Amino acid sequence: MPASEPTILATSIGFFSRRRGPLDWRPGPVFELAAELAQAGPEPRMCFLGQAEGDQPTTLTALYGAFAGTRFRLSHLNLFPMPNVEDVRAHLLAQDVVWVGGGSVANLLAVWRVHGLDEILRECWAAGVVLGGVSAGSICWHVGGATDSYGPTLRPFTAGLGFLPYGNGVHYNSEDQRRPLIHQLVGDGTLPTAHCTDDGVGLVYRGTTLVEAVADREGASAYEVSRNADGTVTETPIIPRLLG
Repeated sequence: MPASEPTILATSIGFFSRRRGPLDWRPGPVFELAAELAQAGPEPRMCFLGQAEGDQPTTLTALYGAFAGTRFRLSHLNLFPMPNVEDVRAHLLAQDVVWVGGGSVANLLAVWRVHGLDEILRECWAAGVVLGGVSAGSICWHVGGATDSYGPTLRPFTAGLGFLPYGNGVHYNSEDQRRPLIHQLVGDGTLPTAHCTDDGVGLVYRGTTLVEAVADREGASAYEVSRNADGTVTETPIIPRLLG
């Protein structure tokens, strides 16, 4: 069964390390949440999209290693140098979850649009495929956010897919430039009201409504940053539900 309504899981959540090497990952509880939201069966089908970092083979190696022995049926869609599946639309519509990795959100959206994935992913969303991701894979579903796509100094990004009519801030507690730039962009109207996540936190949207924040660790939070009439901003914490 697909999700009961269009669902997005936008996060600053990565993988846990097994501490046996830099690419020895294990999946955290956010993926079980994604499968639950998708009302997936005993073998959830999840496709990974890694265009934000140019479809790196080392990332795929780590991903397939992380999910080996789990109940997930993992696949991936490469677009570099060409699609690795015959019918991109059919493949994505057949998934329970589409998960988007981090990297350059500007490059990600440019490549997606060239291949028509903006329209395909909107169709997936409407059909009940849960769309999720981390960092660039979180910002992409929103109007935009703050990005290091153009270099180490963060800059505004406003060319998101806009499925969600909000700004999005990721890595809010771990990168010093993130919070002040989001405040500036919301305050001057470059971004609408923004929903932001500390590392380890995700946002669950049903349709375009934020229904809850979740976390894979204690002490992390989500935030809503909104503009006041005088151009100042108000930042309101959103306490997340701790995942098992």
